[in-house]
Amino acid sequence: MMSNSLYRLGRYAARRPWTVIGAWIVVAVLVVATSSAFGQKLEESFGAPGVDSQKATDLLTSAGSDQVGLTAQVVVTPRDAQATFVNSPAARAALTQVQSAAAALPHVLGTSDPAGALASGDAGAISPDGRVALLRIQYPPSEQLSVADLENLKTFGDRIGRDSPLQVELGGDLFFAFEEPATGAGEAIGLAVAIVILLLAFGSIIAMGLPIGMALFGLAVGISSLSLVAYLVEVPSWAPVLGSMVGLGVGIDYALILVSRHREYLAQGLAVEESVGRAVATAGRAVVFAGGTVVIAILGLAVAGVPFMTAGGIAIALIVLIMVVTSITLLPAFLGLAGHWINRLGIHRRHARLGGAGAGWQRWAEHVSRNAKAYAIGATLLLLAVAAPVLTLRVGTPDEGALPEHRTERRAYDLVAGSFGPGVNGPLVIAVDISKDPNVVQPLADAVKADKGIASVAPALVDTASGVATLVAVPTTGPQDDATMDTVKRLRAEVFPAVLAQSPAKAHVGGQTASFGDVGDRVNDRLPVFIGAVILLSIVLLTLIFRSVVVPLKAALLNLLSIGASFGVLVMVFQWGWGASLIGLETTVPIVSFIPMFLFAILFGLSMDYEVFLLSRVREEYLSTGDNEGSVIRGITSTGRVITSAALIMISVFLSFVPSSDPTIKMFGLGLAVAIFVDATIVRLVLVPAAMKLLGDANWWLPGWLDRLLPAVAVERDLEQPAVVPVGT
Repeated sequence: MMSNSLYRLGRYAARRPWTVIGAWIVVAVLVVATSSAFGQKLEESFGAPGVDSQKATDLLTSAGSDQVGLTAQVVVTPRDAQATFVNSPAARAALTQVQSAAAALPHVLGTSDPAGALASGDAGAISPDGRVALLRIQYPPSEQLSVADLENLKTFGDRIGRDSPLQVELGGDLFFAFEEPATGAGEAIGLAVAIVILLLAFGSIIAMGLPIGMALFGLAVGISSLSLVAYLVEVPSWAPVLGSMVGLGVGIDYALILVSRHREYLAQGLAVEESVGRAVATAGRAVVFAGGTVVIAILGLAVAGVPFMTAGGIAIALIVLIMVVTSITLLPAFLGLAGHWINRLGIHRRHARLGGAGAGWQRWAEHVSRNAKAYAIGATLLLLAVAAPVLTLRVGTPDEGALPEHRTERRAYDLVAGSFGPGVNGPLVIAVDISKDPNVVQPLADAVKADKGIASVAPALVDTASGVATLVAVPTTGPQDDATMDTVKRLRAEVFPAVLAQSPAKAHVGGQTASFGDVGDRVNDRLPVFIGAVILLSIVLLTLIFRSVVVPLKAALLNLLSIGASFGVLVMVFQWGWGASLIGLETTVPIVSFIPMFLFAILFGLSMDYEVFLLSRVREEYLSTGDNEGSVIRGITSTGRVITSAALIMISVFLSFVPSSDPTIKMFGLGLAVAIFVDATIVRLVLVPAAMKLLGDANWWLPGWLDRLLPAVAVERDLEQPAVVPVGT
């Protein structure tokens, strides 16, 4: 039924291209216009319900505390190397001007006054050497702010920095919430590489332009729709960046597969409409199954119990779904419109048909088949070795110290860490419910200050009306250090119970550092369940498609190897520093807490693209001939060029995000690129054919009782299609 429906859909789109194109233009205009006029702001929430840091936030929110809002830091130091804020009245006067100007910024609730504190004998906001002053700006919660507030702060910093005898650097939560990664030349280079690959593979400018155009169009609609989806869920602000990575990759891949199959049918002498219909019915089925698997795997992030991950998954899944729909509707319309011109405007007259039977791929497949045991053992050992570092994977929060030195946040971070201690960049906000015991504040503050991991504790802020007290504790270690989270856990497990054992008061540790740590713990707890669910889903789908229990189990194991290798490379680069300078990473950082689960969901789904595309051809050959070894060789021969071209395109797209100055974007880009490279080369072109040769006919074993229970589903087969309709009939 799916095959026939897709066949009719493809023929209709090719026969009435302007109707389909017009409908999509209307949809795109409506989405973009509605999003621009009524779209919701994307959020920057990294909390998780039920964790201790979220309880601290909820308590402070209920009390109306300013501590629940965002903060910014203004770090200043005299340009005169001999001057200090202690011995230079001019420096102190300039510092007072900076504080006054900061307090006058829109939406600012208040600022600290280091110059005034120094005059009153409190030098806590001035470094011990008198050279660096730290001014904190308090803002309301992020939902009351926008990117304009960050721009106002930057403008303030630039203006003050030009007119003051002080060097002024900026940092803090406001940057984390609203700073967007700069769009550099990387993305353009990635698209340029994709254009070159498609042009060389297709040999036609029109055939090359269609996948690129479809991907960019679908991405524009998908990204624009996210601000509308934000009415339903709080879409995180980083979702468009990750959605762009995945959307461009799968969009170009899906279009490439459909265009290549359409050109094969044209070469067989089919009329344009018939060729498009068959391409959508065959390759389109593979796109629907593969894209559906990506969507389902990403939506599986809901099991993490972390709302921002669930919302991010919904956003990315929506973009993938749009890419699937445009591939089987809009692309066929353009194929029908292009007609036989799709093979013209070529860069050379004798171009090789993408996906055609290449002698080189056949020789490679035969070579692997003859040496199957050696390749299976060697490739498995190689992937296990690359994946081994994952055993030392450490999740955490890359802080502003990981940014490039040209960023003001990095310079502010270094000034603070060097002058006040690293913990000042990641203070812990302790919320205490004192409604039933207001006398517990001072004993708790003393106990916290006495902990070996705490450098200092600011005077408690007590709101007797709401019954909430706030303690701001500065750790002795930086935000991304394991020791900082050890301190958080020790406060919760030992310090608080010791003081509050006989008291009805409750204390919770919050703040950005604690929040990221709690999210990491939640992800680690749920990751095994999530991995098991995604693997089970893939096994069920592949069993349904390929009528085998061996092929799905093998596919799941090989996917785990390729993803493990990707994680291993991330550990080697980001934690160990191997080759870090090559990607612009200036210091080692932990793996961002939510990245392993996100990457697993995306990569397991993307790997299904190549799995379905390759094995459907192998299965088709096996059903026709009953020759397992020959079927594997012919499957590799007919799909090797498509898989390689598609993988090169996806890798180039993912790598184009690696030059970003944001370590999180670097991790996503590099992790996705490595996994696709491994999957499309070592796994699909070495391990899969070697393993299938060794398993022989057992590849297609399915118990009779299960065969009777499963519905009949076929992918990439022509058995249900009408007879060939040659051109001119």
